[in-house]
Amino acid sequence: MTWDVIVVGAGAAGLATAIFTRQRGPESSVLLLDGAKKPGAKILVSGGGRCNVTNTVVSERDYWGGPPAIVRRVLRALPVADTVRFFADAGVELHEEHDGKLFPDSNSARQVLDALLAQAAATGVELRSSHRVLDVEKTADGFRVATNTGDLLAHCVVLATGGLSLPKTGSDGTGYALARALGHTLVATTPALAPLVLSASGRDAPATHGAWSGVSQEAILTLWVDGSAATRLRGSMLWTHFGVSGPAALDLSRHWLRARLEARAAEATANLTPDHGFESLEDFWLEQARHRPRAMLGTILATLIPTAVAEGLLAELGTKASTTLASLTRDERRRVSHALTAWPIPIVESRGYNFAEATAGGVDLQEIDAGTMESRRCPGLYLVGEMLDVDGRLGGFNFQWAWSSAAVAARGLTRAR
Repeated sequence: MTWDVIVVGAGAAGLATAIFTRQRGPESSVLLLDGAKKPGAKILVSGGGRCNVTNTVVSERDYWGGPPAIVRRVLRALPVADTVRFFADAGVELHEEHDGKLFPDSNSARQVLDALLAQAAATGVELRSSHRVLDVEKTADGFRVATNTGDLLAHCVVLATGGLSLPKTGSDGTGYALARALGHTLVATTPALAPLVLSASGRDAPATHGAWSGVSQEAILTLWVDGSAATRLRGSMLWTHFGVSGPAALDLSRHWLRARLEARAAEATANLTPDHGFESLEDFWLEQARHRPRAMLGTILATLIPTAVAEGLLAELGTKASTTLASLTRDERRRVSHALTAWPIPIVESRGYNFAEATAGGVDLQEIDAGTMESRRCPGLYLVGEMLDVDGRLGGFNFQWAWSSAAVAARGLTRAR
């Protein structure tokens, strides 16, 4: 039997591509292959086991990697409203949380995976688990797909094997090797959305970081590349025993890792009072001193940042928390303001693919047709999801890329028939 479509990888993008293809073309035979015994492991662990399906507002500005114009065109093929409708029809109602994140009402990633598997079965997709794809070869009539259980034939093949993040869920980079063998160029990969490891010692490594483990706060993180501010990101940051995590740090990770990949000098600082810059902090201290001259520095500082961070920051600066605002010297005040707005974040490494939620890099986005997701290098080959050089910020954006790229591929596959 020669299948019309073989989809390699039954993660979010692969399941969605198979479902959408059968919905658009019920006459097409679709085979979905996955090397795992139980597909969808990455869906199950996403969002702390709750699965952040998408976001209320999604645009190309939420992504990095390939050209924004291509990302925008793909996203428009399946807007958020259509994604929400698709899941509602599948029995998964979504609700909005902080920063526009949309989660299933059940708060269960299992419900999302079960709904996708049920939709695949209902639309007539044939799913074969424990079928690891070893090779994909272009033939005169289509493709030969070699698996651990034998060879299969297809008119079209979709690579949806994901990237390298969370390898325990089955993401081992196999798809990249297959794409390269079929003529594609790979943009070098690095982890994305990964916690960051900070130096424990050294001139630019405050000794207080470890003492702040478990403390969360709002911050603006700035990445300085070759001495210039290259990226600024605002969000929640979590101090940990190894360094920093939380949305702001996870989003920053890909930028620091890309700079290091390019052998560029990269440093990071944090504005621990994101609603204030240096000058406005100076005004704040002067105003407080006029109205509360006897108030202690540590007490007022704790109204701006978490108490543990305030205590550690002052200890690092050698300034007593009991210092009254009236007796605070100009130099002391300016040192505190500078520390609050440019606190060093001495990154030495990320926690790698084992803890990363996404992969930066992948198949060059310019080598696919944005209207169909078909390869420009190998006709009949389609690429979706994390396979491509597109990675979104934290908040459901990588899942939305999976759903949207799957919708575009399904449209292309239907036209190909």
